[in-house]
Amino acid sequence: MNVRRLVLFVPLVVVVGLGAFLYQRLDDDPYARDSALLSRPFPEFSLSTLSDPQARLDASLLKGQVSLVNVWGEWCPTCKHEMPQLLDLASRGVHMVGVDYKDTRAKGRQFLEEFGNPFSVNLFDPEGSLGFDLGVYGAPETFLVDAEGVIRYHHTGYIRPEDVRDVILPTLERIAEPATDAASTPDEEASS
Repeated sequence: MNVRRLVLFVPLVVVVGLGAFLYQRLDDDPYARDSALLSRPFPEFSLSTLSDPQARLDASLLKGQVSLVNVWGEWCPTCKHEMPQLLDLASRGVHMVGVDYKDTRAKGRQFLEEFGNPFSVNLFDPEGSLGFDLGVYGAPETFLVDAEGVIRYHHTGYIRPEDVRDVILPTLERIAEPATDAASTPDEEASS
């Protein structure tokens, strides 16, 4: 092959290869990311509740029952859109814990009055300390925690109705069952 053909051929191969790589990446979920917290205990915390600045709760809140922990904020537009799904889960008896993230009490309370409150308790995290420990980089983010207080599932972004049906409810059922074989029940990571 002469030098002239090589000079034309190499850039063509590079462009075709780059195009194929970018085309393949179109199917990737931009929110998908690994969570280092799967299979680990929920981080320790000591936070007040949204309704009571004097009350202090800690990670023991998440022991003894399977819980859904949802990180939300009044400033988060997609949090408003996922609220019907969270209200549905609460009506099904799911133990729901909210984390009002980087917000003010007044705005958090106003949000819940306007969109409904599916949470058994709302932790108030104005500085984002618990969010930081969870690796949260925005809201909403949702964690399913087993009765031992171990994170078993992480969902980044808005929970859609099909996520409730296809992922959240089946995962809640799976982690609520007594583990017979840890190898047969791998932890999960999902995003939408």
